[in-house]
Amino acid sequence: MSLNRRLPFVTVLSLLGATVLPTPSLHAQPATGTVVLDSAFLAGYRWRNLGPDRGGRSIAVSGVKGRPNEAYFGAVGGGLWKTTDGGEEWASVTDFKITSASVGAVAVSETNPDLVFIGTGETCIRGNILPGDGVYRSRDGGKTWDHVGFRQSHGISKIRIHPTNPDIIFVASFGKYSAPSEERGVFKSTDGGTTWRRVLFRNDQTGAIDIAIDRNHPDVLYATLWEAFRKEYTMSSGGPGSGMFKSTDGGETWTEITRRPGLPQEGVVGRIGVAVSSANSRRVYALVEHAAGGLFRSDDAGASWTLANDNRAIRQRAFYYTHIFADHQNQDVVYIQNTSLFRSSNGGDSTVVIDNGTHGDFHDFWIDPDDPTHLVVGNDGGGAISSNTGGRWTDQEFSTAQFYHAITTAHVPFHVCGSQQDNSTLCLPSTWNASRFGFGRGSFFGGGRQSRSVTEGSMEVAYEAGGGEPGYIAPDPLDVDQFYSGTNNGQYIDKYNRR
Repeated sequence: MSLNRRLPFVTVLSLLGATVLPTPSLHAQPATGTVVLDSAFLAGYRWRNLGPDRGGRSIAVSGVKGRPNEAYFGAVGGGLWKTTDGGEEWASVTDFKITSASVGAVAVSETNPDLVFIGTGETCIRGNILPGDGVYRSRDGGKTWDHVGFRQSHGISKIRIHPTNPDIIFVASFGKYSAPSEERGVFKSTDGGTTWRRVLFRNDQTGAIDIAIDRNHPDVLYATLWEAFRKEYTMSSGGPGSGMFKSTDGGETWTEITRRPGLPQEGVVGRIGVAVSSANSRRVYALVEHAAGGLFRSDDAGASWTLANDNRAIRQRAFYYTHIFADHQNQDVVYIQNTSLFRSSNGGDSTVVIDNGTHGDFHDFWIDPDDPTHLVVGNDGGGAISSNTGGRWTDQEFSTAQFYHAITTAHVPFHVCGSQQDNSTLCLPSTWNASRFGFGRGSFFGGGRQSRSVTEGSMEVAYEAGGGEPGYIAPDPLDVDQFYSGTNNGQYIDKYNRR
């Protein structure tokens, strides 16, 4: 792993790794009683990455056509990361360059591989998500970035670039999570992202969630709208605003195809994922959230549909998943993402799991148009790359872990503990400096947790403290190796003795 990586901003704040130099000077404000720290005192703090190099959630990935060693993944709490050696090493390319720490969409031009667009904010609207501040563009492969719009949208769902004209870009904007907003729908740019026009819109409660371009006939596009919201105390997925649409004039006008023959004719429609095969433009796939939903297949470019697969495994927790991707060279190969990564070679009629050791909970995918065995995946462990159709994935060793809480122990020197999203609890010594050493893979999901401590030589670097996501941890002040730890929804409390 690279030894000069920087911890993403949000993760830095979570891990409490600071060295204090001067003595504080406190000034009380008589009118309010507020205590303010002297600026000289604050200037003495230095953030230091304690670790771990254990990936966190990613819902955005892309490879680079013609450059098989390059790829990107967006961390929902850690910016955009890039590899130039096929996934062996990754580095952040947005630290201190963009305002938002959450990257939820990424697209790379097929004809200009240094042209990269990212959309910020999450659109897999779980209960704890980080909003973004719009779309950014890089013309030099991530070295520099310009903000190009959508500042009022909490989440950008997808960005798609025309396969032969990099000046034409489409953005699917979800809008605000919990309130009506105008910056929703599908937007189009014809000047490389400098200006945007909204070309598909239902109402101020319905956002856009997916876009698919027919690479053989780029004026043909499919897009889906999703009426959904997430508030502090409730959420809703689906409503009369949800639907699927098709354009045959480059996105200028759209025809709704939500209720075409073979698709559900009545009832509430929720989130829809859509994909069109480059091997046969008439083959279109749709993954539909509906009481009678599932994976639907069309062989006449969306005019009529057949239900191919209604297995709950590919459509459970639909608001969080509902991701589908068609192979470029074989019309019958399609990938569906959920808690596992599914692959079908018979048009979706049946599927096999191709996780093979990578993390679980899958949210984005990229298939190399030139080599169908070359895949890039995004899941709750970050980004990963395969060069053999998912037979093996690269390690997910980067500092993008999302920690719910952080506490310190009475060890001398003290340890810092927290519970990681979709992973275990973890404690690290405050003297550790993760920027100097590579970390082990830690405990990933994949058919269940795998728990172990991480060591460097004879020193134990990291260990679990019982409990799990997103539980609180309470160390015993009189016994440094005794912990009380919780987990999801108060299911249980561990009394954990490290010895």
